[in-house]
Order: sequence, then C-alpha cells, then structure tokens
Amino acid sequence: MPPKYVKSIRDEILYEYAKLISRSALNEINYRFVSDRFKALKSGDISMSGTIREWQKEQEFPKECVFCGAAADLETDHLIPRSRGGGDSPGNLVLSCRKCNSSRGDRGVFAWLGLKKKDAVHRLVAGKYLKELFDLHERQGTLDLAAHSISTLCPTCGNAPECGSWGTAGELTCLCLESGF
Repeated sequence: MPPKYVKSIRDEILYEYAKLISRSALNEINYRFVSDRFKALKSGDISMSGTIREWQKEQEFPKECVFCGAAADLETDHLIPRSRGGGDSPGNLVLSCRKCNSSRGDRGVFAWLGLKKKDAVHRLVAGKYLKELFDLHERQGTLDLAAHSISTLCPTCGNAPECGSWGTAGELTCLCLESGF
C-alpha cells in the first residue's frame, strides 16, 4: 500500500518511479529516500528519464528475458499487451522468454508478478512500464483521478481477482495503474 501522501494515479506512478530510483541508487527500497525522490518528481525538480536514455541503457543489458533471465526462446513482449491497446513503440517492448510471455498472457506486469515480486522487476521494465502507464492515463484523462474516487475504475478493471487476493479492492495501488487497459 502506498503512503497517505500518494493521492492520485499520477502520484502512484511517481511513487513507484521513486522506488525504482531508490533501487537503482541504493540497491534497496529506502522509504525515506523514496519520499524525497517522490517530492522531487512531483515538484518537477527531477523527471522520469527519457526514452532515448532508456534505449541506450537497454543496449547495455545482456540479451535475456527481463523477467527471469533466461537466454533461450526470446520473444518481443509488449508491456501493455497489444490485445489491450498496447502499441509497438520501443517504450512498450522488452525481451521475454516464451515461458514468461505466455504465462503473463494479457495481464499487466504488476498483476502478473504479484505484490511480493513487483518491486523486484527489472529496472528497465519498471521504468518503461511506468512511462507507458503514465501516457495511457494521460490520454484517458485519469492521471489526476483522486484516491477517494478510485472505485470508479473498478467496474471496468480486469484486476478484480488480484485486488481481492491482495485485499485492496477499492483502494489506490499499483494495480489501479493497470486499470487503464
């Protein structure tokens, strides 16, 4: 569950990105650091890295599955599945092994990985995915949807089973970020 200062879809994306910054800088999620980075992201003092920087970083990584590290049977995987409106842009594409790709199917990355594993997702995947989700919610006009109104997304969200198992139905979580597709 995000802290109380996370009050909208935009805030949840920035909060998840701040956790990513913490993992990259400190090799752990330090919540004091996360809070500081969240405030800097929210104020505009820092921003999410750009697509070109992400692409450059991606070229440095070994050619392996971004979810499990397998080097065989690699496929192009869409972070936001094509069947749910995801495009073929480089920001939405990663290398995934056939097993992970078929296991995930058309589910969102957070719903597929679950509450315990979602914060261990590959840095490249997390950064690209959060930017794709930001753009998606911006296009849909839900980026500034407040936490107290989040239940308006529930009737069309495909993550109801996950919310039920996480015990978070009607609450703002990273699963709400995937409600846009």
